[in-house]
Amino acid sequence: MRAISLATSLLIALAAGTAAQAQAPQNDLAKYCQADIKRLCPTVQPGGGRVMKCLKAHTKEMSVGCAQALQKMKS
Repeated sequence: MRAISLATSLLIALAAGTAAQAQAPQNDLAKYCQADIKRLCPTVQPGGGRVMKCLKAHTKEMSVGCAQALQKMKS
């Protein structure tokens, strides 16, 4: 019974680590692209990929940090 509990705890810890890794690029996007979104896409309503589409349409105008965050999202 103790082995099952230990295995379950290990699986939960691994799943939490994977979820945190998946969120990291999104957190970078929010951190590094916030100013670019306000500047380049001020009238775009969030949701449905509209903000991402707007940012991609303005790749030559965005900051280096935002461009790198978007690149991380692709990989």
